[in-house]
Amino acid sequence: MVFFLILIIIVLIGFIVFQYNMQKNKDKDLRYIYEKLQSNLEKQTTEKLLVVTDDKELQKLLVVINQFLVAKHTTNANQAKVEISMRKMLSNISHDLKTPLTVVLGYIEILHTDPTMNEDERQVLLEKVHIKTIEVMDLIQKFFDLSKLESGDKEIELTRVNMNEVCQENILSFYDLLMAKGFSVEIDIPNEQLYAHGNTDVLSRILNNLISNAITYGDDGKTLGITLRSDDKTVYIDIWDKGKGISESHIDKVFERMYTLEDSRNRLYQGSGLGLTITKRLVEALGGEIHLSSKPYDKTVFTIMLKRMKY
Repeated sequence: MVFFLILIIIVLIGFIVFQYNMQKNKDKDLRYIYEKLQSNLEKQTTEKLLVVTDDKELQKLLVVINQFLVAKHTTNANQAKVEISMRKMLSNISHDLKTPLTVVLGYIEILHTDPTMNEDERQVLLEKVHIKTIEVMDLIQKFFDLSKLESGDKEIELTRVNMNEVCQENILSFYDLLMAKGFSVEIDIPNEQLYAHGNTDVLSRILNNLISNAITYGDDGKTLGITLRSDDKTVYIDIWDKGKGISESHIDKVFERMYTLEDSRNRLYQGSGLGLTITKRLVEALGGEIHLSSKPYDKTVFTIMLKRMKY
């Protein structure tokens, strides 16, 4: 009987010691978590917490904390990228607005200070002022459009759209210009009527942007094409040319705000750098995707992907 009591006491003491050690280890782990989070906060880092423990509840807590830290890291990275993009955008806005306005000011000063100018010369300068003013207004409108798209203020009604008709109408609207520039045009639109979830006006703007882009930057190849195709779930539109194309290192950047193929703003590719950014946002507003592939002087293809709708 005494032996049995002693055994019970030993077991109880062992259990108490075990509980004490468990609590001590738990306190140690909690202290580590607290200090690590405090350090992350002070140093503005998102280093993960690594704790070896058999405590199931503590394991769950660590999983959630690390998920939060990963999310915070992603948010911080995205915020930093946006801040860099915005600084670059503001710098480029200043550049793109200053250049034509400086030209306009120069023309106006000439008109104002040169009393010997005849009427014909005056009209020529006034026409140049008019053209540069339109450029500025167009640029401001692009900034406005992009702002509305990215803020979600621009509502787009989505309906079933006949893609054959949209593609035909938009490529034909450029036919005279393409012929005047000596382009060979290849149109591949199937007889089968294809429908997609979209918006006719938005799609027309997207196609106009991409066709204009192909004419401007694919001029060397003198070939432009449009292909309409589909599978069971998706309708694809390919706008392609055989010009100088875009190097692989630039492909991931062409849809960025203010990107004009290189940071020094090569005049060969002059422009606001907003056209393709707006195009991408418009495609996304339709629930679609846009992709680019390019092999210089062989084929550069912008592919729009939209949800297919049945008849």
